[in-house]
Amino acid sequence: MGAARRHPRPVPPDPAGRVGLMIERILPPQVASADAFDDRGAVVLFPEEEAAVARAVDKRRREFTTARGCARRALAVLGLPPAPIVPGERGAPGWPAGVVGSMTHCDGYRASAVAWEKEVRTVGLDAEPNGPLPDGVLEAVTGPAERAWIERRDGDGSGVCWDRLLFSAKESVYKAWFPLTRRWLGFEEAVVTPDPDAGTFTARLCVPGPVVDGRALTGFTGRWIVDRGLVVTAIAVPAVVPERPAAGAR
Repeated sequence: MGAARRHPRPVPPDPAGRVGLMIERILPPQVASADAFDDRGAVVLFPEEEAAVARAVDKRRREFTTARGCARRALAVLGLPPAPIVPGERGAPGWPAGVVGSMTHCDGYRASAVAWEKEVRTVGLDAEPNGPLPDGVLEAVTGPAERAWIERRDGDGSGVCWDRLLFSAKESVYKAWFPLTRRWLGFEEAVVTPDPDAGTFTARLCVPGPVVDGRALTGFTGRWIVDRGLVVTAIAVPAVVPERPAAGAR
């Protein structure tokens, strides 16, 4: 298992007694997170969650259940009790009122990240195995400029599968986009550019973006990490807090 974390609040104990090394490293302190590297944790689903996977195969059920366990641990860091996290429109998780968040799972990893909506407007999270995309997928999810960028980076000795990183970043973009718009976003409607040195990426939207706190978003920025054979990407859009007038100002 992994861990739950949000600084500076205390974190609930991890059942396996291990400290997470992945998702919290690429999230801001306003975001609480929890991860797991296996399905050993004992998680009892709420009836609403149970109904969502009643006909699921065992693999899907284990992914779903462990991800909900991560979500509960992350919510506990915010001081919230366990709550059912039921897939809604297009599979987006339904979070408690006032909370935003995201979940992800792939072979060998599950994670969840949550925050108060008053502090963070949306969160997008994705994890993938750090291996090449299957044949034909790269052409379906990237544009010419992105493929040219990947070609320049291939064989750079970094150990990063850049095609998989771009795919993961676009998944995080969609997960951050959808709660703000309730609209589909195609792979071709966002152009992702990673920064290999800073561990960050930018995503330029090719369609009109949502208006958040009075500003029209033209893209997203995020962070990425490659570790333990995994590529993990994350986006957190902070809320814009109005500036207080200086003392004595009128």
